[in-house]
Amino acid sequence: MSGPLSGVRVVDFSRVLAGPLCARTLQDLGAEVIKIEPPSPDVSRFAFPSTDGMSGYYAQQNAGKRNVSINLNLPGALELVLKLCDTADVVVENFRAGTLNFFGLDYGTLSKRNPKLIYASITGYGQGGPWRSRMAYAPTVQAEAGFTHNSIRHYGEALTEPRTDSLSHADVYTGLQAVIAILAALNSRQKTGHGQYVDVAMAATLLAVNERAHVDLSDDDIGAEPAVLGATDCSFFIGPQGEQFTVATSIIGSLTFPSWLRAMRRVDLMGDPRFATAAARRLNFGLLHQIIQSWILTFPDMATLDAQFDEAKIAMGEVRSIKELAASDWSDYWGAVQRVSDRNGGEYRLPGRPWHFSVDELSPIGAPAFQGEHNFAVFGELGISAEELKRFSEAGVLVAHKRASEPVGTADTNGEPGQAA
Repeated sequence: MSGPLSGVRVVDFSRVLAGPLCARTLQDLGAEVIKIEPPSPDVSRFAFPSTDGMSGYYAQQNAGKRNVSINLNLPGALELVLKLCDTADVVVENFRAGTLNFFGLDYGTLSKRNPKLIYASITGYGQGGPWRSRMAYAPTVQAEAGFTHNSIRHYGEALTEPRTDSLSHADVYTGLQAVIAILAALNSRQKTGHGQYVDVAMAATLLAVNERAHVDLSDDDIGAEPAVLGATDCSFFIGPQGEQFTVATSIIGSLTFPSWLRAMRRVDLMGDPRFATAAARRLNFGLLHQIIQSWILTFPDMATLDAQFDEAKIAMGEVRSIKELAASDWSDYWGAVQRVSDRNGGEYRLPGRPWHFSVDELSPIGAPAFQGEHNFAVFGELGISAEELKRFSEAGVLVAHKRASEPVGTADTNGEPGQAA
């Protein structure tokens, strides 16, 4: 591995999304990640579409990780995993609070053997407190933490029933917040020589990343103010050739409305009583939107329109699908999409890295591993003989997918950093 975290070893006990994304991000930055799977594998392996225990969903969060599959309920298994954790810089897990204590893999036990260990636990509501034992999935935490409520308030009558976003924001944001905390703990370890425990809660994360949380937390009665909530901050329009696009600059706000007047060459509208104040513009939003839409349709193409928006410091963005973005010149330049083997004769097109470093060079994204593919390699590196590992396999302590012994050649790790798919 290469990258700024080269030399860092992560043992990843997590499954599905928040934990796997955290560990995958650390690996993308150069860490070596060893994923631990039970005999009953990570359920995301079978997300649609899936072929022979390898889904695109699983690949996106676990590509390039080494994989060990072990039955912790059988004799000898715990000692194998303890020896592995002795070599780890970081442990990541996202089970319900206290689950790994049952197996003797809690922070207290591991840190006594490995005082430099950084141990990160990701749960819905944290390791302590009245909600510590609650099950937590992204949609449920998003409902509990105001995310769903804000969606209802934003769209109002357009929603016939409460609904949450189809994307698992609580998982993704929390996984990234866990990365931040782990990097901070690694930095602290450089100064103190000691590791520490990191407790990351999904509900707390959603509060932390909500840039308008202060509104609802205020004692002032401003929580229902549409302009504050941003219900009309981002407006959608139709371009000259039928393109859909959005503009982030509010057509209502007192500080931003003059930018629209400059763009349209219509400073006269400021004297129109229907648009003279923010309150008036909110009341006459439909009419103002129609005037702007009519002006937009006078342009020959989006490029000409964008140039005039840019002159007025108004940012616009076309509504694109993921495939359309992947086909753009920007995607080619950035390497935003990478090709990775699916281990079944085809390939996945997966998101690339969101960073470029001026000094550190990141390794290409590796192929996803079959369950138990690195059982012998990982534990062999710890000094356990092949004969003993074979006995563990025969006893069912070590478990492997039937194709786990297939070699991963260069075709399985193709794609250079910065090279678009």
